[in-house]
Amino acid sequence: MDEVKQEETKELPKLEKKFEKMTIKELREIALQIPEISGVHGMNKEELISALKKAYGIKEEPKKVGASMREIKAKVKKFKALAEEAKNNKDWTKYERYRKLAAKFKKRTRKLAKSIT
Repeated sequence: MDEVKQEETKELPKLEKKFEKMTIKELREIALQIPEISGVHGMNKEELISALKKAYGIKEEPKKVGASMREIKAKVKKFKALAEEAKNNKDWTKYERYRKLAAKFKKRTRKLAKSIT
């Protein structure tokens, strides 16, 4: 029973700046010091920030409306595969449509990457 109380009173590392302004290396260093967070090295920056905010008890404000980078990249991959399939079937109208959709989503990833930095 005393061990549980000691673990609860263990202090979290102090923050020098906001999570969003920190590099991924800094976020990982902090997350590694918190035992509740596991799989730190497999997380991207957004996931680390979310886990750290949860550990610190900071309320997360809702994200911007739109897809995450992973979702957009999955769509790009899907449309490229569909375009390749249509090309093999010599269905050129579908091939062009899927190729253009893949390009459109690829542009979105670039735009999203610019907005994050």
